[in-house]
Amino acid sequence: MTETRDYFFCGVGGSGMLPLAMILKARGHIVAGSDRALDQGRTRAKFDYLKMLGIRLFPQDGSGVKRARQILVASAAVEDTVPDVAAANAVGASRLSRAELLSELFNAAQTTIGVAGTSGKSTTTGMIGWILHHAGLDPTVMNGAVMKNFATEDALFASALVGGGAAFVSEVDESDGSIAMFNPKIAVLNNIALDHKSMDELRALFGGFVERADVAILNLDNDETRALASTRTAPKITYSIGDHDGDLIAEHILPQPFGVSFAAAARDGERASVRLRMPGNHNVSNALAAIAATSACGVELSAAAEALSSFEGVKRRLEYVGEAKGVTVIDDFAHNPDKITASLDTLHEFAGRLLIMFQPHGFGPLNKMKDEFISVFAGRLNPDDILIMPPPAYFGGTVDRSVTNADIVAGVAAAGVQAEAPETREACGARLLELAKPGDRIVIMGARDDTLSTFAAGLLEKIAA
Repeated sequence: MTETRDYFFCGVGGSGMLPLAMILKARGHIVAGSDRALDQGRTRAKFDYLKMLGIRLFPQDGSGVKRARQILVASAAVEDTVPDVAAANAVGASRLSRAELLSELFNAAQTTIGVAGTSGKSTTTGMIGWILHHAGLDPTVMNGAVMKNFATEDALFASALVGGGAAFVSEVDESDGSIAMFNPKIAVLNNIALDHKSMDELRALFGGFVERADVAILNLDNDETRALASTRTAPKITYSIGDHDGDLIAEHILPQPFGVSFAAAARDGERASVRLRMPGNHNVSNALAAIAATSACGVELSAAAEALSSFEGVKRRLEYVGEAKGVTVIDDFAHNPDKITASLDTLHEFAGRLLIMFQPHGFGPLNKMKDEFISVFAGRLNPDDILIMPPPAYFGGTVDRSVTNADIVAGVAAAGVQAEAPETREACGARLLELAKPGDRIVIMGARDDTLSTFAAGLLEKIAA
């Protein structure tokens, strides 16, 4: 991709699109785009940032797609009736999906590090990127979340890093099957659990991803990834926080409310102390994966540990928003049963009632994982915790609404856990404010909706007022 190309992103503000647009612009390509959120006046700061980078923005009405040489980048799910797609078809512009474009960039790199799994991809990707950056290897990093270490006043939405080194680090998505397009030199697989596809589909997709890699980084604490490790004969590095058969293990884990420390111990006897600025055993596991992946790039354990001690995390992963009048507000990306379990387990390591507002990331996930959502909240919330659940995130289009937030709440309540389903998110906010008292922790959970962070910050302001 040495010649200058002309790209137009349909949905340029999306978590998968924005970092791609940033990388292409930084590499000298022509980049423009549109977004329904821009037209609706949502998350304006994000679009101001894109404009500051020199990315032209247009209404999502087809007016930005005018030339046959333009390449329309759009999700595979975007229909031909969308104006940008219709305009591209009319002028003869070619079309790429986000995954096709990312895999093209990724596979062309010299040292490709793909991070896959049901949970922990964004954090692990950020950790690997920071370790390599800290080691002076100047990586390119493609992430689905803002990496705090790379965020500045001039780069508030740093979900990508453009470097001149050999390494290209990217989280890789299985939800649309596009993981099959990626050919990693180093494949990191954190875990496999039910999310977007059936377990048989996930085993095939993740198994193929690992099989194509020169080196696989595999988690022995997950039954599915452990099974892959047991059958792999090609080079691999295993890690664990509970199994001493791992090539890299965590010992002496010491949890803290907003951090955790541990000793990383390698099979050859090398050890290093790690202090993370984010809590939870799941982040200890993510850190081991990052240390293992970067060791395959030649970074020593001690250097990786030192870098991780200054890693500030990624946005919306049990992120501390603030405290007012004794009430703590936390913003969290957890949206599937596996992620929710990890967050609740971490939060319950410390005292304080949980007031959870969980906004599902669509009606589709509710249909697919209704029983699992009920099970995780019924089984993981304490008797004094309360679940407040608004309707799912919805931004238009045809959707099956046969399962709703009220169905999940009914199942959770039937198990004896306090749960409510107000009709709107605003009503949920009012209810949280009504319930909150000193010592409580309000946790805003959900994905696919950037306004959740604004919502969490607004709650804190109202509590303070």
